[in-house]
Amino acid sequence: MKVILTQDIHDLGFEGDTVNVAKGHARNYLIPKGLALEANEQNIKLMETQRKKIELKRALAKEEAEKMKEKMADIVITISQKVGEGDKLFGSVTSMDISAHLEKQGVSIDRRKIVLDKPIKTAGEHEVPVKLYPKILGSIKVIVVPEEQDQT
Repeated sequence: MKVILTQDIHDLGFEGDTVNVAKGHARNYLIPKGLALEANEQNIKLMETQRKKIELKRALAKEEAEKMKEKMADIVITISQKVGEGDKLFGSVTSMDISAHLEKQGVSIDRRKIVLDKPIKTAGEHEVPVKLYPKILGSIKVIVVPEEQDQT
């Protein structure tokens, strides 16, 4: 079934794109949630009138992502964790931890955009990629240091 996307959907397409999906997926999920419209003549004409607005919105989002990428090059996050033998962490540093530390520095990035294949489990410096926009990746330097313990 052909539908017109009303929002960007990961792994499916961008707002304004006409895509082919299974009928059940369209009728039971995309259309009821307002993520897509059925691709009939009326809706196709409607999207054509909104195309310039959509393209302008995409250009602004891409420009914003480029600015954020430059800003992120200077960001360094230091996280203290309990460390055992061989600089191995007792826990791990996840995208949620990184996102929380970014919030403290005044940078708002959704944790789902932080690309960690697996949680950080060793102390030291780590480069963490952040997906800002399709084909635009920034990176943050994360330094994991041993937690200070009171020796009393």
